[in-house]
Amino acid sequence: MKANCWMGRTTVEVRDVPDPKILNSRDAIIRITASAICGSDLHLYNGYVPTMKKGDILGHEFMGEVVELGPEVRNLKIGDRVVVPFPISCGRCASCRAGLYSVCENSNPNAGMAEKLMGHSPCGIFGYSHMLGGYPGGQAQYARVPFADVGPVKVDDDLSDEQALFLSDILPTGWMGAEMCDIKPGDTIAVWGAGPVGQFAMAAAFLMGAERVIAVDRFPYRLKRAERAGAETLDYEEVDVLEALRDMTAGRGPDACIDAVGMEAHHPVAVMHAYDRARQATRMETERPHALREAIMSCRNGGVVSVIGVYGGLLDKFPMGALMNRSLTLRAGQCHVQRYMEPLMGRIRNGDIDPTMVISHRMRLEDAPEGFAMFRDKQDDCNKIVLRP
Repeated sequence: MKANCWMGRTTVEVRDVPDPKILNSRDAIIRITASAICGSDLHLYNGYVPTMKKGDILGHEFMGEVVELGPEVRNLKIGDRVVVPFPISCGRCASCRAGLYSVCENSNPNAGMAEKLMGHSPCGIFGYSHMLGGYPGGQAQYARVPFADVGPVKVDDDLSDEQALFLSDILPTGWMGAEMCDIKPGDTIAVWGAGPVGQFAMAAAFLMGAERVIAVDRFPYRLKRAERAGAETLDYEEVDVLEALRDMTAGRGPDACIDAVGMEAHHPVAVMHAYDRARQATRMETERPHALREAIMSCRNGGVVSVIGVYGGLLDKFPMGALMNRSLTLRAGQCHVQRYMEPLMGRIRNGDIDPTMVISHRMRLEDAPEGFAMFRDKQDDCNKIVLRP
């Protein structure tokens, strides 16, 4: 089969690789009909996530048709259309039973690698480094899905691939980011990062009762998308964000702040950006946490900072004093996708949210290398790319 493979920093290639096989009685083989390039894939592409190996198959947002099943998978049948959540979760450990699927205790065969960096291991993730399991991803013609009796959700014919695809990651992630804010009617929510995850977090915040949503970004096409969705916008290259948010909230700050950026944030002050770039390049820290620092400093006293942007390890100059002395609550997590898939599918059917709103480009799998470069460089107002094998 053909698959998009990581070949080194800023290099991916579509190559011929062996077809996946059933390895466990709870496996399924999926013929992929749609996958996507995620913003967190760019962290791999840019070389900031360790333990990638040449030839690793990328992609953690995908869906398709079941073509083979292990004998213990009884909730699916051959021919079912399914969307696959990016966390690989056993469904039986203490974490899974508590609904904390992204910290499954059994799905990462390389847990020891993650423990050295994180203390304990999160779950395995499709196409996202050997530290997180070394599982082949879904930017391919076929994929093996472990624990298929827990993860994949059937998609009926009333929903298109493009309506269902983002249930695999970014729609639940944006939703969880807003949910962690404990939004009350009338709240003001600020969102750093107006890319696809940020756009879904904004939509979720409005649905949860926020009166105002403020998007912080620097790309005009992203800010225009946020405006069309009802958000106010700040271009952080044009204004001092902390001062602007104080002005917009009568000095209090937003009730909650969502970091939908993660480890590769930019900063308009050249010295600050260069500081973190240099430390990141020399592996003295793994992040450029400008957005996180700013979200903490901007949030009102007693407010919530919700972190759904991907971070990989260690960061510098973390404003712990602000967090502690101002009674802020910090919440974070890779999304527990399985928890949200069925409820959000219902909201899609009801017309509460249209996941296709984030799509800007549709490409063939063979064009994935061009897609990665386009997405990284924000060419042609690239917001979200759907790949078709």
